[in-house]
Amino acid sequence: MTIREALRQDLPELLEIYNYEVAHGTATFDLNPKTIEERTLWYEQHTTGKYCLLTAEEDGRAVGYASLSPYREKEAYAATVELSIYVSPQYRRRGIGDALMREILAFARGRKDIHTVISVITAENDTSIRMHEKYGFEDCGCIREVGVKFGRYLDIVNMQLMV
Repeated sequence: MTIREALRQDLPELLEIYNYEVAHGTATFDLNPKTIEERTLWYEQHTTGKYCLLTAEEDGRAVGYASLSPYREKEAYAATVELSIYVSPQYRRRGIGDALMREILAFARGRKDIHTVISVITAENDTSIRMHEKYGFEDCGCIREVGVKFGRYLDIVNMQLMV
């Protein structure tokens, strides 16, 4: 497995990974699949400065990704980024998420313009919560029944790491 900066040609595979979660999972609260046009704009927003997009490549294809995105639009949040990690269902439990976490946090720690990394995790995602704890993230609280997906109200857990 190789962790590298995402390339434009990775977009169809990254889109497939994300849209799988839209249709089948609760890792995202998006209810409608994203288009290649939407993901192209997203990609362009993650290729310069502190907003980053890393890809895990295995078997010659993108099988997971990690991104640092704006946390909120207001200027006072400028030194805070939101972390997301997604892994293709066929490649889970192989250490890919762990490798992506190590690399994206190394990137964040190397930036003078990043102070805080936030992850917003569906409360039922124990695997993600445990991985974040392993890397020193602190639980900053649960917001109960904030989203509805698959006919269920879902809680989110906010986790924070000061880099």
